[in-house]
Amino acid sequence: MIRTHEAGTLRAQHAGQQVTLAGWVAHRRDHGGVIFVDLRDASGVAQVVLHENAAAHELRSEYCVKVTGQVRLRPQGNENPELPTGEIEVAADAVDVLSESAALPFPIEGAEELSEEIRLKYRYLDIRRAEVARALRVRSTAAHLASDVMREHGFIQVETPYLTRSTPEGARDFLVPVRLRPGHWYALPQSPQLFKQLLMVAGLERYYQLARCFRDEDLRADRQPEFTQIDIEMSFVTREDVVEVAEDLIERLWAEIAGYRVPRPIPQMTYAEAMDRFGSDKPDLRFGCELSDLTGYFAQTTFRVFQAPYVGAVVMPGGAGQTRKELDGWQDWARARGARGLAYVTVAQDGALGGPVARNLSAAERDGLAAEVGAGPGDCVFFAAGKPGPARQLLGAARLEIGDRCGLIDGSAWAFMWVVDAPMFEEDGAGGWTPVHHPFTAPLPAWADKFESAPEHALADAYDIVCNGNEIGGGSIRIHRADVQQRVFDVLGLAREDAESRFGFLLEAFKYGPPPHGGIAFGFDRMTALLAGRRTIRDVIAFPKAASGNDPLTGAPSPITAEQRREAGVDAVPQSASAGGSRGVVPPGSAQS
Repeated sequence: MIRTHEAGTLRAQHAGQQVTLAGWVAHRRDHGGVIFVDLRDASGVAQVVLHENAAAHELRSEYCVKVTGQVRLRPQGNENPELPTGEIEVAADAVDVLSESAALPFPIEGAEELSEEIRLKYRYLDIRRAEVARALRVRSTAAHLASDVMREHGFIQVETPYLTRSTPEGARDFLVPVRLRPGHWYALPQSPQLFKQLLMVAGLERYYQLARCFRDEDLRADRQPEFTQIDIEMSFVTREDVVEVAEDLIERLWAEIAGYRVPRPIPQMTYAEAMDRFGSDKPDLRFGCELSDLTGYFAQTTFRVFQAPYVGAVVMPGGAGQTRKELDGWQDWARARGARGLAYVTVAQDGALGGPVARNLSAAERDGLAAEVGAGPGDCVFFAAGKPGPARQLLGAARLEIGDRCGLIDGSAWAFMWVVDAPMFEEDGAGGWTPVHHPFTAPLPAWADKFESAPEHALADAYDIVCNGNEIGGGSIRIHRADVQQRVFDVLGLAREDAESRFGFLLEAFKYGPPPHGGIAFGFDRMTALLAGRRTIRDVIAFPKAASGNDPLTGAPSPITAEQRREAGVDAVPQSASAGGSRGVVPPGSAQS
């Protein structure tokens, strides 16, 4: 090592020691004959004092330097209690410039105000900022702790392939052409789902990995085209066994990183109750404002808007004081989410209801409404009516918006919840059914013999864990019986030949004594963003993509050359085996466009 100490580790007990430091110039201050430099390395910052000389005058922000000198206590009154090294400084005897820095595209300090595009383009400079580096260290610590917990529970780490075949898992695959078999393609895995089930058939019983996953889908703050899961699978288990391991992992991470003791057991709530009370399958429990079901209350209404399968409401405390412009803004907010609008009434100080909806209600409906939804003088009541699913989702989104606008959410609080017993299937919009999770999710035992007779009501043996309104993990007990799996495929309208084409290797393995098994996958990026107090998962990924999916740093994705297309066989048409080709191989250069 070219240094004897890390800058951020120096303390008062090092006074009098000769040290060699190496790092970057964070700040340089010229005090007329004496120059003070804040020297930064990965461990922190130490103040270096240089007497005026040519080397000292050369130093600029982000120069990489080596400093040799003696540690001494700062003069009394000059200590900096905000720095761990604030009691000492290093009196430099020699300064060597290891490399110079060009003019910075942005200051390392205070770069939060810059656009994310600029920060990501110069991500290597962005990571020099203490808060960004800290987030990546939180991620590293979380990975070590997760491995410790898994090892303590007898899990083995197994890596599964990145290059595999395309299987439907709810999103589009990223596809990779195969040069040696033109016209054929690998797919990058959306998850290790099928492989971890194969590992259970193989008898390993307890598997985990920090798995890279790839999904070609629309991006937003908590999504990236490539992301990481803590992937877990276990044999001979029930839901309770998986939940216990998952809670041990959550407890360790939050205790050692966030200093918070997660209450055990973590409460559980059914999917139906979560949707009914909060309009979301990942409810934020740090504040109230629960939804009210008014379907029965308005069962005899003459107001046509409320003559719907579902009518619900959510209360905005103090919302009656909003201006007409603000109330109209709620309509734009709702329309941006695909709704026609957001009906409302205001409650005056004398209890009288105001707003356009109030005029359409009967006297009896107006008189009892505030009490029915728990609204008081000065509040505003928002309504949604229509099909239960979309109406509840709109109210759930309004609830979160109310919590944010009214300052109801305690940003320092942690609220965990298991959401269990989700539906097995949902309508696919074409008269059929699609799995809510994936087609290998087992039904609840009570539904095992009848799910195909009422797919709209069938419940899955599935469980999601939610923290502060974020789904941080989800899993299920899997189907391990071939007859049950085929019945699920039948509900999904998946013919036997199609199932064999897509999942044949798994179905073949299931002929050889598959054990009962289940598991869970944690969104590692999302968990570490919460633990690090960051706003998006991009903040805890070393080199993330922008919201557009582009990489400002490398310029990816980028076009390829015509030669690359030919060599990779991008445009090749696979030959059938019966056409005389060797397993469908098309010689390079013979592809048809």
